[in-house]
Amino acid sequence: MKIGKVRVDIHRKDREFNAAYALDNAEGVKLLLADYQKFVSRKRCGDYAAVEVLIDIHKAIELAGLTDRQRQAIELVYFGELTQTDAGERIGITQQAVVFHLNAAVDRLTDVYYYWASHGEGYAIRGTN
Repeated sequence: MKIGKVRVDIHRKDREFNAAYALDNAEGVKLLLADYQKFVSRKRCGDYAAVEVLIDIHKAIELAGLTDRQRQAIELVYFGELTQTDAGERIGITQQAVVFHLNAAVDRLTDVYYYWASHGEGYAIRGTN
């Protein structure tokens, strides 16, 4: 898009987001969750794209059909920024059990993001825009 003599790339942020977070695989979803607080900070600064990302994270969690333990692990480790050991102590399980629940939750969240991407819901599958 061109405004006056300045060319504006309205899809640049989308491409950067899709390059940083390949949400059709578990590693991309883990990166997104690890940056949760960054999106919260950006939201506080008025970044509407960050608001959309946060809404989508919470919607994906809702749709993923997570168990209570999986949801607790996500909330404590990624949203509450606790270590896996501290999260396990809080829940009453081992650190290894926390890892198990996090991995299972991430797999389910990946399925949601993959579904959204394959149905044109605003996310890209790796190698496509």
